[in-house]
Amino acid sequence: MLGAIHFGVLAACFVLFVPMVMAGWHLSRNKMLFFSGALFISLAVCVHLTPYFPSVSDIVASVSSVVVYDHRISCINEVNQIVWDVKPVPNPESVRRHNGSTKLDYFVKNWDWMKSRKVLSCEFQKLDKFDVSDLLNGSWVVVAGDSQARFVALSLLNLVLGSDSKAMESVKDDLFKRHSDYSIVVKEIGMKLDFVWAPYERDLDDLVVSYKKKNKYPDVVIMGSGLWHMLHVNNASDFGFRLKQLSSHVESLVPLTPKEQEGGGSASGRSMHLFWIGMPVLINGMLNTDEKKQKMSDTVWHEYDRSLGESKILRQMGGPLILLDIQSFTWNCGPQCTLDGMHYDSAVYDAAVHVMLNALLIESHQTL
Repeated sequence: MLGAIHFGVLAACFVLFVPMVMAGWHLSRNKMLFFSGALFISLAVCVHLTPYFPSVSDIVASVSSVVVYDHRISCINEVNQIVWDVKPVPNPESVRRHNGSTKLDYFVKNWDWMKSRKVLSCEFQKLDKFDVSDLLNGSWVVVAGDSQARFVALSLLNLVLGSDSKAMESVKDDLFKRHSDYSIVVKEIGMKLDFVWAPYERDLDDLVVSYKKKNKYPDVVIMGSGLWHMLHVNNASDFGFRLKQLSSHVESLVPLTPKEQEGGGSASGRSMHLFWIGMPVLINGMLNTDEKKQKMSDTVWHEYDRSLGESKILRQMGGPLILLDIQSFTWNCGPQCTLDGMHYDSAVYDAAVHVMLNALLIESHQTL
């Protein structure tokens, strides 16, 4: 194509300038005739070169698609930009009179997206039960990992089931059975949610491989790990190695591009959306055992966080999974939002769910 364009330009220059130079002297006495001839030759050149250049509509369509794609990427990068407003309740005496109240109940926790220009342009929104029902209608959602993942599953179900308090009590009883899986079908919208207890990276890896073997893929996968590995293995390098292994298998779940399908691949008609639950900030002085305080120190936590980044499992590092930034949420919510320095108030996991749903809207090209 480049050679054809060069040849066309050369031919155009020859057609335009040679006759003009030759005729210029003869036509110089009649300027009107000279410029009429120049205009005619220029139009002829334009007609000659037209086949070698894309149409205006093609250029506009190409630029528009790039702008839309860049906006989507920008909004995915901004979706975790949340600010918190944590303050004491106006009437603490009413909390004291309530049986079963904890320190968490003495603080009101509100959150919202930042009001920066970039974030506002993305039009993020807190979704209600009806929005979520539309978005997840007929979907198979898998939440896999440790206790952090379990709280995310609880927040998502609380949003889906809404005001059905009896159903939520049943969910809590079954979901929080120690170290066990859980499954529920919300018949009203045909959504299936599976919680898979998978506290180690190898457990998540086995889960991903099982989907590949069965050729059955969830619509949404939300996974996360790290705390159990930190406590029971306590080796950040091994954690990073396991994550890289997991990342390579997760990438095989990502739908093939049209070009890959032309090369003989098969996408199995799937369109998966993949998320990673970040580790919370650990408040060492509040951890409830000496073993946790020793093995889950700030230094070790930062080593694990660095290994997560270097594994390139996250979208922002070129990997397949979109981060739900629990680290940022817990840091900004603060010690008023945790009882044990590790597990946080439901508001933190509610925020993570809304971040996930907004990212899902962007990824699936949907609007509400």
